[in-house]
Amino acid sequence: MTTHTSHPDIIKRLKRAEGHLKSIIDMLESGRGCLEIAQQLHAVEKAITNAKKALVHDHIDHCLEHAVRKGSRNAEDAVHEFKEITKYL
Repeated sequence: MTTHTSHPDIIKRLKRAEGHLKSIIDMLESGRGCLEIAQQLHAVEKAITNAKKALVHDHIDHCLEHAVRKGSRNAEDAVHEFKEITKYL
């Protein structure tokens, strides 16, 4: 398994989202206001979305591009994989 240079940043983002999510559960259990909870849910959603985008962009930049340039993958397969992974953006 290859670790990319972006992975530590992605892990940081996800851990931050995890912390926010835990606090949202506490907020719900303690009866906090819906507006506050919705704001925190939005923050979690945004953090996860940004982590996903970073992962997908990293894959395109480093895995697909590198594989095509090295010739270890043909362009048709790379284009297919590109189309598949961009569904998640």
